[in-house]
Amino acid sequence: MARKRINLALQGGGAHGAFTWGVLDRLLEEPELDIAGISGTSAGAMNGAALKAGLDRGGAEEARAALNELWARIGAMPDLGLPGWAGGWMASGLGDVGAISKALEASPVYNWTEAVSRAVSPYAYGPFYSHPLRRVVETFDYGNVCSHGDPDLFISATNVRTGKIRVFTREEITTEAILASGCLPTLFQAVEFTDPATGRQEAFWDGGYTGNPALFPLFAAHLPKDIVVININPLHRDEVPRRPQDIQNRLNEISFNSSLLRELRAINFVQRLIGEGRIGADQMKAPRIHMIADDGLMTRLSVATKIIPVPKVLETLREAGRAAAERFIEAHWDDLNTRQTQDLAEMFG
Repeated sequence: MARKRINLALQGGGAHGAFTWGVLDRLLEEPELDIAGISGTSAGAMNGAALKAGLDRGGAEEARAALNELWARIGAMPDLGLPGWAGGWMASGLGDVGAISKALEASPVYNWTEAVSRAVSPYAYGPFYSHPLRRVVETFDYGNVCSHGDPDLFISATNVRTGKIRVFTREEITTEAILASGCLPTLFQAVEFTDPATGRQEAFWDGGYTGNPALFPLFAAHLPKDIVVININPLHRDEVPRRPQDIQNRLNEISFNSSLLRELRAINFVQRLIGEGRIGADQMKAPRIHMIADDGLMTRLSVATKIIPVPKVLETLREAGRAAAERFIEAHWDDLNTRQTQDLAEMFG
């Protein structure tokens, strides 16, 4: 079997990143698959760091172990932004993940805390503030995360002052950079540190606002054309949302898909120019886009299950990710390094 070289683009989406964990777990079982580049944002940045560290340390099995350890730590947390509430563990007793999501959304405690997060600045906590993910992110083996060996790793955050994307790589990737990549401004204080690129103290918010994930770092000449996007924010919903919770949830999904859709539209434009002979294929790199997703499952979940890591939901997402990766491998293994499987012309037609 011919070896396949791919890049991975890992979306952010809080605890829903467990879906990406499952996808990666299944892909790592393929002995003929090489991961050349990884671009990740927020939860995708954490998955990417664990994946890179494991691969650098000892290959696929080490990477699977690193991802398992990461999500065991996340699953042991009471929440990702609702201080002092462990309601997610109580919700685990419900059978269906959709029912769990609705129960969390309906909880008076969740709704009260959600309202407070919109009215009270995270800076109001003063000296009592701490980032709940810091103790998880600090455990990464940064010697491996920042190594110059394969795969290349890129992590995105949004510069608060300029509104521009900032992509960190190699020695620039630190605990602060990964926390910045997942810094939701209604929940967390901006992550501030000296940016090695400018030597200035900079403040950063979630990279999902400007690149979720950023695809352009994967256009580098030494990387393969194939980019596999692991999408965890549904692109399409059939029903128009009417409940306040559903409206907020869809706004969240649209917001965190917008940067990805802009880059995919640009790739589609370049592909059309090459196809029409208006520019030569040797003048501009035209990536081949593939996507692994499960919108059917994700549309049953909500923002509540993004910020409250319910163990049952995490395990369901992991298994769904493995299943989605299995379907992709069965349907498209021969397409990798040969042809694109995501129909961008139809997406933007």
